[in-house]
Amino acid sequence: MKKIILLVFLFFAFFTSFSQDLVKRPKIGLVLSGGGAKGFAHIGVLKVLEQAGIKIDYIGGTSMGAVVGGLYATGYSANQIDSIFKTTNFDKLLQDFIPRSSKNFYEKRNDELYAVVLPFNKFKIGIPEALSKGMYNYNLLSSITRNVRHERDFNRLKIPFLCIATNIENGEEVILNKGNLAQDLIASSAFPSLFSPVDLDGKLLIDGGVANNYPIEALRKMGADIIIGVDVQDGLSDKKDLKEATRILGQISALQTIEKMKKKIKDTDIYIKPDIKEFSIISFDKGQDIIRKGEEAAFAVYEKLKLLGNKEEFVKNNLKISSDTIQIKDIHTSSLKNYTQSYIKGKLAFKEGDKISYEDLVKGIDNLNATQNFSVINYSFEEKDSKEDLKLNLVESSNRTYLKFGLHYDEMFKSGVLVNLTQKKTFSKNDIASLDIVLGDNVRYNLDYYIDNGFYWSFGFKSQYNQFNRNIAKEISNLDLGISGLNAINIDFTDFTNQAYFQTIFAQKFLIGTGLEFKLLNISSQTLIDTNPIIDKSSYASLFGYMKYDSFDNKYFPKKGWYFSSNVQSYLFSSNYTNKFKPFSVAKADMGIARTIIDKATFKFQAEAGLSFGKSSVSFFDFVLGGYGYNTLTNFTHFYGYDFLSLAANSYLKIAGTLDYEIYKKNHLNFSANFANMQNDLFRSVNWISLPKYSGYSVGYGLETIIGPVEIKHSWSPETSKEYTWVSVGFWF
Repeated sequence: MKKIILLVFLFFAFFTSFSQDLVKRPKIGLVLSGGGAKGFAHIGVLKVLEQAGIKIDYIGGTSMGAVVGGLYATGYSANQIDSIFKTTNFDKLLQDFIPRSSKNFYEKRNDELYAVVLPFNKFKIGIPEALSKGMYNYNLLSSITRNVRHERDFNRLKIPFLCIATNIENGEEVILNKGNLAQDLIASSAFPSLFSPVDLDGKLLIDGGVANNYPIEALRKMGADIIIGVDVQDGLSDKKDLKEATRILGQISALQTIEKMKKKIKDTDIYIKPDIKEFSIISFDKGQDIIRKGEEAAFAVYEKLKLLGNKEEFVKNNLKISSDTIQIKDIHTSSLKNYTQSYIKGKLAFKEGDKISYEDLVKGIDNLNATQNFSVINYSFEEKDSKEDLKLNLVESSNRTYLKFGLHYDEMFKSGVLVNLTQKKTFSKNDIASLDIVLGDNVRYNLDYYIDNGFYWSFGFKSQYNQFNRNIAKEISNLDLGISGLNAINIDFTDFTNQAYFQTIFAQKFLIGTGLEFKLLNISSQTLIDTNPIIDKSSYASLFGYMKYDSFDNKYFPKKGWYFSSNVQSYLFSSNYTNKFKPFSVAKADMGIARTIIDKATFKFQAEAGLSFGKSSVSFFDFVLGGYGYNTLTNFTHFYGYDFLSLAANSYLKIAGTLDYEIYKKNHLNFSANFANMQNDLFRSVNWISLPKYSGYSVGYGLETIIGPVEIKHSWSPETSKEYTWVSVGFWF
């Protein structure tokens, strides 16, 4: 009896299997349109498709639809994609953010002076081709698609996939289903004006939405029997809604696609159109709201979706992300005309044979991107002997000349407009020449020529001219004026300095350098017009050395990082106008650390000290404290509670702390306190460790803007009866 029952069971099992082969399950294709941030709705739709138990066989997408679809095709679940998007900083993505830590000291200074940077060629001012090169996006996509970094055929992904780009030369659509997945996704989503076009296989590609924002035909050709389509593109808007550039660009795109979409909608078996009219293509901050709209739209057709699903057999995507460790075998770079291989590898900060993480890779790519010497940077990996060959494609920027502009006001140098001319590759490879001219109440200039050899010894030359007019306490001049009742004098201060220096990177972190300096000081006072108005008119020759480190994430409002700066300068010769010069040296050290202690609240601690040693020093090189908001020069240093240039001596010790709270994005409230001991030859006794002789406090408000910080500080000191309110606008220069 048991044998008969077993034979019957096997017969029905065979018959059932045979029947399923005769009636094949229809192949389901998913088409996802482009729409910028509106494409977040695709994630909500995917969540509902998974809930309905629908197995997707093919995916085709454009722009943001390509990005979401491409990630799903590699094996990510809808929830995993949601998590990725939640943790993505879209402000940084749109700005092509480069961490401050990836910039060398020259590049940090460059970025923290100028509000506007424009290409300048043949006496014509150009404009950038886009807001972003898309490098931040490329690094992100390369990292999260690393599981398939060796795959070059998208038909062999977990779900066969294609995306659409547009050939900007002829307007034709380009189907991308082979190559480097991250690069193809970037090409498909290169929205005009926001992201630079992508040069791929000899074609210059932009956002696929220009040519085909809903690639249903290509999905049919892949073999899809049933199409589920998700449409997040804009319809036509009334003129009252066309108030933003992004909405106008979206309208232009819609004009070209709206007629085509009427037929495509009819060819779509299950058409899903989320209600996202209230959002724009850059509404990235409303991502969760848009995802919910996608879910709502999918649930509206849920009964149809259930007919295609099989919850019992459905296996949900859940990608186990591979290790981010990469063993580099060889580094291959494209042929370069103006930059050496040692320069490239020095910027990458890793070399053949190194084992690196994706974080290390991104840091190296950011280092290259920060130079602004390359219009195109992309990379891919090829597996070789259980290691990886890094193939680095670099295209040198055709822009060699730039005009840059800045604006600043403080109560020491007063108002100034900064105009800069920068020329790269002026005389040799890797070099850069820069001329700053400040026009305003005090005309100044800064000429800088630098040959950057990365981790090898680099050479530079600087020439600076600074001037200002201000009342100072008579004690600072160290003059016996012989005028009773005089507490302050008005001085005209001029500093003309020229330096030649060598510098290099030590331990991949510290900048060390040495050089020669020639300085001309011209200090006079109209207060002394009846005697001799000239206080000093001497030239000084010196040797100097320095060491610097700076990992602050923001110069003005740091949330993390630390910095250290020290220098020693020996003044050896002088024309000796005052007949008081004797060789002497000056040393100074400055350090600071910033930490976020609770959400949006940051504490910054700073300590600095300086001293003169050798024979009697020249008083004009003493350390001078007071004021806030100006670009420090020579030995001038900020100090709350005292007016500009109020305290002076040849030695000092200062500590300061600032508690900063970001009350709203880029809006800061802060409280600061500083303390100092200051006197001639301070460190020859134990006075430097006594209770502080000078102290000061301030409360302030700061706003981060495109021209730099706008700050107001109200300051006071318990040692005096005076209070000061200082205003500073723009980057310090």
